Amino acid sequence: MDDAPPRIEDTTHDHAADRAAIERVIADVEAGFNAHDAALSVAHFAANASAVSVRGAQVSGHDALLEAHRAGFAGPLRDQHARYELADVTFLRPDVAVAHKRARATTPEGEPIDVGHAMIALYVLVREGGRWWIAARQNTLVAQP
Repeated sequence: MDDAPPRIEDTTHDHAADRAAIERVIADVEAGFNAHDAALSVAHFAANASAVSVRGAQVSGHDALLEAHRAGFAGPLRDQHARYELADVTFLRPDVAVAHKRARATTPEGEPIDVGHAMIALYVLVREGGRWWIAARQNTLVAQP
């Protein structure tokens, strides 16, 4: 019996176009965050998506995510801006991907600023109906040295 863990990754397809599509999804989330546009921020979340905030609050369902983003942009996020970077993507199956996004605080003009922390997010994405959807996201604050 082989107890070695399996490597779970789809290598049957060239995923260059998929990665580019996921980069566009992350770019839209970033654009929505920086414009404080809740609808754009959640435009790529599936109807039954789930997200966990940096404070550990879980929100499930597209409508609830939209309301949570509206509340955040009207409140604690109203003066915040960030630059996102897609750090990596692993295609578990041809239509399922796990991705990490890094985020750093910026001025409204996009200049990096030090706020004492950064963020990393884990995304689970699923290709459905010819496009990529966010099924889940987990945000985590990362202390800066």
